[in-house]
Amino acid sequence: MRKSELIAAESVACLNKALCHLKDIWEEIGIPEDQRLERTNVVKNHVKSLLDMMIAEEESLWKRLTTSIETCQNELSKLCLELQLPPFQEDRSSTMLQQEKDLRIHLEVMLKEKNQRMQALKTLTEQDQDLCDLLCFQSFSVSADSVPSLEQLEKFCQHISSLTAEKLEKKLKAEIEQWEHEQNGEFQVNGQKFMQFVTDQWETYRLEKEREKQERQLKKSKQTEEDMVYGTVIRTPTKQRFLGSTTPCKARKLNATSSTGTSNSTIRSVFGGTVCHSPISRPPILESKGNVKTPGHSKPPHQGLLECNKENICHLTGGVAGMTKVTASPQRNFSINSVASTYSEFQVNSSSSSPSVTHSLVKESKSLN
Repeated sequence: MRKSELIAAESVACLNKALCHLKDIWEEIGIPEDQRLERTNVVKNHVKSLLDMMIAEEESLWKRLTTSIETCQNELSKLCLELQLPPFQEDRSSTMLQQEKDLRIHLEVMLKEKNQRMQALKTLTEQDQDLCDLLCFQSFSVSADSVPSLEQLEKFCQHISSLTAEKLEKKLKAEIEQWEHEQNGEFQVNGQKFMQFVTDQWETYRLEKEREKQERQLKKSKQTEEDMVYGTVIRTPTKQRFLGSTTPCKARKLNATSSTGTSNSTIRSVFGGTVCHSPISRPPILESKGNVKTPGHSKPPHQGLLECNKENICHLTGGVAGMTKVTASPQRNFSINSVASTYSEFQVNSSSSSPSVTHSLVKESKSLN
C-alpha cells in the first residue's frame, strides 16, 4: 500500500474520532438534536469544500498536461517533416508528467536544430551571392523559406568551397600578370612557370598518394597470405617465428643451454628437425666452479639420477658419434639432450653405447659435485 493511501486512511480515522469526541461533548452539555445536526452539517460542508477545491486543482493540472502533450506532439510532427527526420517515438508506458517532460525537451532540441540550419543557410547564401557577383556565376539553387536538409547544406558548402578556390585562382593569376607587367618578365618558381610548377606539385602529390595506396594493398595481401599459411593472424615478428612447427615454445627448444656450443638451428638440420626428450629425468646443469649453485637446485644431483641418465650419455656417444664428439672436461660440464627420430631408435642406440665412456663421465660428475 502506498503512503498516500495510508495517510488517507488515517485522515478518515481522525475524522471519525473527532466526530465521536464531539458527540460525547454534546451529550455531556445536553445540546439538542437540531443543533447537533446543524453543527455536523458545518463540519461536513467544510471538509467537502476543502476536498472539492483540491480535486479542482488536480483536474486543472491534468488538463494542462494533456493540452501540453498534444501541442508538443503536433509541433514535433511538423518539425520532423521540415527537418526530414523520422517521427519521434514516445514511451507510452511512462506517466503523463514524464511524457510531457520528454516531449518538451525533444521539442527544444528540434527547434535549436532548425534555427542552426536556417542560420547556416543564411550565411552560405550571403557568401554564394558575393562569390557569384565576383565570378559572374549562377547562384546555388536552394529555397530560402524551407528548412534545408543536411545533404543540401553539405552540397552548398562544397559549392562555396569550389567558388572560393576559383576566386583565389583568379586573384592569383591577376597578381602574377600584374607582377610580370611591372617586372617585364615571367614569374618563375625553381626555373619553371608558376602554373607549371603548381601542376607538377599536384602530380607529385597524386603519385605519392597512389604509391602509398599500393604499398598498403601489398602489405595487406602479404598479411592475408601469412594468415592463410599459419591459419591465424601472426603477431610475432618474422625473425622469431618457428616455421613448420605448431609445438609450444618450450617443446621446440633442445634444452635450456647446449654445452656443445652448437646452435639449435644446426642441431635441427642434423637430426631432421625431430626432437625427442628422454623419459628419464636429467641432472641439473653444472657450472665450471664448484662453489656456484645451479639456479633452482640447492642440492647436488642424486646418485640414482646419474645412474638413470647413463642411457642418455651412452646414446650421445654411440648413436651420434659420427657427427658430434662429447669430450669430458673438468673445466666444463654438459647438459646432455636425448635426440632420436623415434623412441625405438632411442632404445637401440642406448643398448649399443659404450659403458666405459659412461663410467668416466659419471665419475667426473661425482668428483665435481
